[in-house]
Amino acid sequence: MSETPSSRPTVIKIGGSTLGAADTSLEDLVAYHRAGGRPIVVHGGGAMITEWLQKMEIPSTFVDGLRSTNERALDVVVGVLRGVVNARLVAEIVALGGRAIGVSGVDGSAVRAERYDERLGYVGRVTGVDGRFFLDLLDAGVIPVVAPIGLEPPSQPLNINADTVAGEIARATSAEHLVFLTDVDGLLDGGGAIVPVLSAEHAAALRAAGTLGGGMIPKVDACFRAAEAGAVAYVANGTRPGTARRILGGEALGTRIRTRGKG
Repeated sequence: MSETPSSRPTVIKIGGSTLGAADTSLEDLVAYHRAGGRPIVVHGGGAMITEWLQKMEIPSTFVDGLRSTNERALDVVVGVLRGVVNARLVAEIVALGGRAIGVSGVDGSAVRAERYDERLGYVGRVTGVDGRFFLDLLDAGVIPVVAPIGLEPPSQPLNINADTVAGEIARATSAEHLVFLTDVDGLLDGGGAIVPVLSAEHAAALRAAGTLGGGMIPKVDACFRAAEAGAVAYVANGTRPGTARRILGGEALGTRIRTRGKG
């Protein structure tokens, strides 16, 4: 861990698949926070949402990789993300000796969004993020743990892709790092090798070839959005012990995303 963490925030996106028996991400974040770092945690919860929708006999439909969310499904999405996953992560951080507070984008109208595709229903795209809201929480000495639910004014919650939310929060808070902790070692090229540094030009070529696809697309897009605002962005394997600690300590792991002309 770096001895002098930056005063700028670090946004960490944690996927449910990374929180296995060997994962040390939350321990790493608590230690980073204790050393003076300013982490913001964003989480998803797609697998648990699917499980609960099945229990309630609500079909899951996907459009271009995004979960179509009707009114019944939205209640499940909000309940699982804000009421189950978020609360569990906060409890785990507290149990490790950290100070955390659970929020969603609805709180304080921190993440504003709008519906944009009738096929997707109550799925939103981000229209604005109140970076000051998250900075004030960091200034209060807590780790914000953010559920990816946005607010369509005046009062409609919307389901939002968690990767997108992480990127937009990183951009709005001028974060130093944006780190996606996944269950893969990084972005792979057509030959199955890890791409250590990804430029916009290389990403476009991989996308055109069909190598970059699925759930990696919103991650990479979010990384470029954050990198444009000055963040160093990574996609790395969070199931390996110490991944977050090593990245936050300055080690280059997984795939690092950079903007055009920057190293």
